[in-house]
Amino acid sequence: MGRDRYRILDDTAPHLLTCTVVQWLPLFAQPANAQILLDALGYLQGEGRLTLFGYVILENHCHLLAAAPQLGKAIASFKSYTARRIIDRLRERRSPVLDLLAWHKARHKADREHQVWQEGSHPELIEGEVMMRQKLDYIHDNPVARGYVDDPLHWRYSSARNYAGQEGLIEVVTQW
Repeated sequence: MGRDRYRILDDTAPHLLTCTVVQWLPLFAQPANAQILLDALGYLQGEGRLTLFGYVILENHCHLLAAAPQLGKAIASFKSYTARRIIDRLRERRSPVLDLLAWHKARHKADREHQVWQEGSHPELIEGEVMMRQKLDYIHDNPVARGYVDDPLHWRYSSARNYAGQEGLIEVVTQW
């Protein structure tokens, strides 16, 4: 099936989005890089450019359940900003990971030296409350399925705590 399987079908509806690091490099194993994602999501929420219903950040990708008036633009902004911040941080640290981000950069990305994110975000339209619950369970169970934790509430970089009535790292909308 072609690329049109992954399109934002309704800007007003929530979508499950997956943002993956090139070659599945474990950039978010470093808490400072994961914090860059959280800060960017918080900023977009504060500006009214994104409504976040759920999230999980793993070492090499993140899942978002989100909606926005212009969801495609909001996610493009998120990926562009976070890539720039991560690259700047890696430069400051003189990290050899920069060589990998340059090596795995797509050839047609001639306007940049490095590439952090794979293209696209594989948006999946959430068609109702049952599907929303299913996708929330899926993203919250990701760290459990990978064997990192036994309980989704134990994964720091997730909205599972928000849904359990506990304080999370960033706010999410739990009433939908």
